[in-house]
Amino acid sequence: MSLDLFQLLPAVYKIRDAELAAAKPLLTPAEAAEQASLRALTPPLSADDQARLDELEAKASRGPLESLLRVIGEQIEAVSYDLDRLYDDQFIETCAPWVIPYIGDLIGYQSIAGVAAVDDPRAEVANTIAMRRRKGTILVLEELARDVTGWGAHAVEFFQTLGDTQYLNHIRARNFYAPDLRDWRVGAHVGTAFDRASHRVDVRRIGPRRGRYNIQNIGVFLWTLGAYGVSRASLAAAPANAGSSALSFRFHPLGIDAPLFHRAISQGDPIEAAATPANVPDRLKRRVLCEDLKTGVGAEFYGETGSLVLYLNGEPVDPYQIRVANLSGADSAWANVPLPAPFEFAVDPELGRCVHQPAGAAGALTASCFLGFNAAMGGGDYARSGDFAVTDPAWIVPFPDPRFATLADALAFAEGLLPEHGSVAVEVLGDGALALAAPLSVSLSAGATLELRAADGSRPTLWLDGEIAVVGAELSTFILNGFLIVAGPAMAPAAFPASPAALVRVPALDASGAFNVLGALQFVDCTLTPGWSLQPDATPVHPQAPGVIVEAPGVSVTGRRVILGAIAAHPLATVNLADCIVDATDRTGVAYCGLDGASGGGALTAEGCTIVGKLHASLITLASDCIFWSALAKGDSAVSGLVADRRQEGCVRFSFLPVGAVTPRRFECVELALASAQPLFFSLRYGHPDYAKLIASTPDAIRRGASDGGEMGAFHFVQAVQRETDLAIRLTEYLPVGMEFGLIHQT
Repeated sequence: MSLDLFQLLPAVYKIRDAELAAAKPLLTPAEAAEQASLRALTPPLSADDQARLDELEAKASRGPLESLLRVIGEQIEAVSYDLDRLYDDQFIETCAPWVIPYIGDLIGYQSIAGVAAVDDPRAEVANTIAMRRRKGTILVLEELARDVTGWGAHAVEFFQTLGDTQYLNHIRARNFYAPDLRDWRVGAHVGTAFDRASHRVDVRRIGPRRGRYNIQNIGVFLWTLGAYGVSRASLAAAPANAGSSALSFRFHPLGIDAPLFHRAISQGDPIEAAATPANVPDRLKRRVLCEDLKTGVGAEFYGETGSLVLYLNGEPVDPYQIRVANLSGADSAWANVPLPAPFEFAVDPELGRCVHQPAGAAGALTASCFLGFNAAMGGGDYARSGDFAVTDPAWIVPFPDPRFATLADALAFAEGLLPEHGSVAVEVLGDGALALAAPLSVSLSAGATLELRAADGSRPTLWLDGEIAVVGAELSTFILNGFLIVAGPAMAPAAFPASPAALVRVPALDASGAFNVLGALQFVDCTLTPGWSLQPDATPVHPQAPGVIVEAPGVSVTGRRVILGAIAAHPLATVNLADCIVDATDRTGVAYCGLDGASGGGALTAEGCTIVGKLHASLITLASDCIFWSALAKGDSAVSGLVADRRQEGCVRFSFLPVGAVTPRRFECVELALASAQPLFFSLRYGHPDYAKLIASTPDAIRRGASDGGEMGAFHFVQAVQRETDLAIRLTEYLPVGMEFGLIHQT
């Protein structure tokens, strides 16, 4: 409420104050001139001019007593407002921002890093108050695990699965000492978070991840791998079975055996029921999918709203036409083929295989499915639009488009637009595969930026018949964003400098023989398949072939969230990598070097990277939070798996180094030695869901040895350790007295 003290005064004081205001000029000369100019304007005045004129008129007519009382009135209003707020400040929903920490301290709220939680202190404290009402229940622990980490989670009270003599007042009717062998679900979930078979007591502590089944133990299972979708993509053809007319396919776009995942179905907020296998992102099992298909249109995993659907000529395949089968075996000899009538399709989700036995003429077979990976890296159905260089729709060339027969035609059209507009993008739509019938050449004019990108939320596959060659004039930039790039069957590496020598190459000369002075080559959320292409078991076809060759000096190569093979760079080029995996497919291979395959490559900056293979750089400008996983082969003449020619400049910090690494000055690094800490990977084979992922039991010197206390390597940006630390803080607040929890990584 506004209080005007001046109006409460007797009239004699107000009249005298007005006389003083009229007798003395209260405006400065500049303000008086401004007032006169505003009065001279023809009405109506603009809002700003009218407001300024009103302000000057009020100041000119306001006496000293009125001015003094206005100042006093402002302070009274501030005190009055504060008194009115006292009631509102008692509630987290309506309190002032400065009160939030006090309410949080009152209820014992502990702040966390908040990697995956809502970054809103008011919401965090409010949520804590709501959680306090359910403190000690298993659903609260499960909800905390899900919300704090952002991963799939399920909490289990292990005393529920103990095979013991039960107390008659608390009978656990479904806890049989011997499992029901007629129910496949019991065997399918043994040893997992959803295990309901009875177990003998385990007296080891659960905290250090040793014991499980004991009265005081609560297990919090975490699914750290994510499910990344592929929409209406063509299946990769596999050799047909001998003596059968059935067509064989693999779901993975590179034609490898890879398990299918299912996406998590939300439990809602707050959680009212414990998680089921459908509520967490996990591998899709044969028996689970088989049971699901029997429900037809009501299927939970199959269908356009589920995690897997087959399309024949663009139409969804009826689930009753699909048989789930074990299709293991070598190519041309898959098990359970041919299919029994009336099934036309067979799917093996654990191997990512599919068989189509057409009743008539074969149609176009596509599928939408989910594949597993540890993070949003290398391209996928996650949001990437924030990294797009070209945002003006007028200068985005779509593909496919009736105007262009091939992707090369679309790029040529975009290059023609560059003189008119300096930045143009070619955007490829959908998750389909594009087979390039000829090598792709890009030529840029001075100062131009050409972006070849996948549409947001998709990851198309480029099957190359020859390398992508990029040339340009001064200050030109070429960007690759969102693609999975692989060498086609007809593409084989040739000895450098013959072509093809790499998947992407920056030659020293352009087609006319002039020097290539390209300014920058950028990779964002791309995968340049290590080893060029993969065999069905994910073994690289050309393990020694580099992914990128930079012959031209002065080129700046950058990569963000990229997976690629080895890099060979001119000594005068610069390479900057962040959150990337550089994979030579073997520790003894060459991951980074000069153009001759042995000398030092250009100046390297690597932050949060995992580099598999030997590295020789002329200069390591900065290496931070990295894992250099290399070794020397027998008879290798190299000094070490990591060598920088210039040691007086640059820095290597918070990184894992091979034995005898030759580097510039170090800070808080871990060097491999006998019986010392070293990274423990689930897999170093590209194509596996847990590729380059550190096992949770990796020594803390590496898993918590990065600059921010997180893990070293390419998945440093995931901040897995910080999520686990946040969860431990939260669980301690809500754990019942006498109970102990343990974090168990299910994937």
